[in-house]
Amino acid sequence: MPCEPVRQSLDVSQPFLLGEHRRSLDERYRLSLPADLADRLCAAGEDCVLTKERAGVLGLWNASDWRGKLEAGIRLVQDKMQAGRLDGRLDEVQTLWRLLSTRHTFVRLAGRARLSIPEGFREFLGVAPGGELLVVGAAVSVELWRPEVWFGYIEEQMPEFRRLFDQLSG
Repeated sequence: MPCEPVRQSLDVSQPFLLGEHRRSLDERYRLSLPADLADRLCAAGEDCVLTKERAGVLGLWNASDWRGKLEAGIRLVQDKMQAGRLDGRLDEVQTLWRLLSTRHTFVRLAGRARLSIPEGFREFLGVAPGGELLVVGAAVSVELWRPEVWFGYIEEQMPEFRRLFDQLSG
């Protein structure tokens, strides 16, 4: 399951982002997001954050929500280091910072909710120009999935749908 940088509450005052939409990448690695998802994710002219979630999956987040979560998480790790609570864990801290260095970038949607996928993220997604991908609403973010990765994920997770729904809604 895609992960978030730190565990903190997001603004969920807006309706959750839902839906599964098939899209194609053009020759310049661009795609148009469904307007209902793009409009609820970020207002015109605002930044979004594009993240590497897992091989074949990119996430698109509201930049304000993301920035707050990321800054709080970084402060927490720095405070723990200063307090000596991460002594002997330098390898883990360096791994975290390496991942932070490559995991996200700020992007802005162009007209008609068009997203241009930057280098480094293209390879991680693994969809060639002209190839199809799936745009999926994931409650508080939008995800871009390489189709075979999505179908494998759904095949694995769908048997748990009823239990998960009952657990979270009950």
